[in-house]
Amino acid sequence: MLRWWNNVSLANKLNFVRDRLVECFFAAVAVADEPTLSNCRKGLTKVNTLNVIIDDVYDIYGTLDELELFTDAVRRWDINAVEDLPGYMKLCFLALYNSVNEMAYDTLKETGENVIPHLTKAWYDCCKAFLQEAKWSHNKITPGVEEYLNNGWISVSGPLMLIHAYFLSSPSMRKEELASLEHYHDLLRLPSMIFRLTNDLATSSAELQRGETTNSIRCYMQEMGVSELEARKYVIRLIDTTWKKLNKYLVNDSTFNQSFVRMAFNLAQMAHCVYRDGDAIGAPDDLSRNRVHSLIINPVSLEPSLDGGILT
Repeated sequence: MLRWWNNVSLANKLNFVRDRLVECFFAAVAVADEPTLSNCRKGLTKVNTLNVIIDDVYDIYGTLDELELFTDAVRRWDINAVEDLPGYMKLCFLALYNSVNEMAYDTLKETGENVIPHLTKAWYDCCKAFLQEAKWSHNKITPGVEEYLNNGWISVSGPLMLIHAYFLSSPSMRKEELASLEHYHDLLRLPSMIFRLTNDLATSSAELQRGETTNSIRCYMQEMGVSELEARKYVIRLIDTTWKKLNKYLVNDSTFNQSFVRMAFNLAQMAHCVYRDGDAIGAPDDLSRNRVHSLIINPVSLEPSLDGGILT
């Protein structure tokens, strides 16, 4: 992954790009944790890393006119679209274009399926959601909490990750599964909603201080006329309700295979992990670094003790 990131060279070419390769790999491991899913973890690391960069373009760096052009370029998925973009966006688009096409080619070799339409639709939907948030921010609009969340569960990139995970891990693809992916089945929507809400809980205070208007805390505060504390309590209740809806897929038959069901649940659990003590992806601290170190770099070995317990 480091070789891929160095070859992409976006961090060297664009001064606003955050280097979050390790954090993005951590998130990929959390979602695709089965030993056989190595290629899926690599693909998700690429998706996560590119998503962090593109999200920053929409949140901070791009003008609305530029963001409209980039969103349309992703919709067209045509190499010639790069000519309409400003210089920094050309690099971002080509990095995305080449990486996604490479993943699609590898999938074609393995399964015989052309998945480019599915992957590019996921990126386009995500960019449209980014663009909507950029418009709200630019125009100083605070939407209602329902309107915000209808967009936010997509902009948090949960569906983007799960759709790529499905195609990077599934040896066979059934029509009913593909239809459920296209229409964003609850198994994609519910963990993504948990992802969004946990993200907002971790980042909302800093965003409020910066004057940003689009997060569930701020939207609920303005819509209901309540304090930040009350808004946080509402979001926590909403997370609990969403988990109850998601848990039924542990006991009921699912449209999808059990490996994908596991990854969907892992996505929600990953969100709780990385946003439990702050934003471990956007603003990693010593605690988040230690977590990565203990899991990936120097994992603790577990050995049975004489009395049948576990020694660490």
